[in-house]
Amino acid sequence: MNRIARIQEMLQSNPTDYFLRHALALEWIKIGNDEAAKVLFEAILTENPTYIGSYYHLAKLLERIGETSAAIQWYEKGMEAAKAAKDQHSYNELQSAYEDLVY
Repeated sequence: MNRIARIQEMLQSNPTDYFLRHALALEWIKIGNDEAAKVLFEAILTENPTYIGSYYHLAKLLERIGETSAAIQWYEKGMEAAKAAKDQHSYNELQSAYEDLVY
């Protein structure tokens, strides 16, 4: 069974597991299904804005597919969430990616 199928199987018993959903979105990116990954990352962050790791990956995906203004917005939201969570490492990572894009 491939990784996507295994993750989807695990999600059947726990559909709100953000770690599994995040992992599935990353797998979608690996096979080039950017739209499915985008939808899943957006759903995760809409339901749980404190799931900091998804901000970076969503913004990077948007940046890669040319949705620059949306990427900037997600980087900014991610920095706010990381700051509120006192997660300095994630904040720095988001800020660096943001500055690389904006400046």
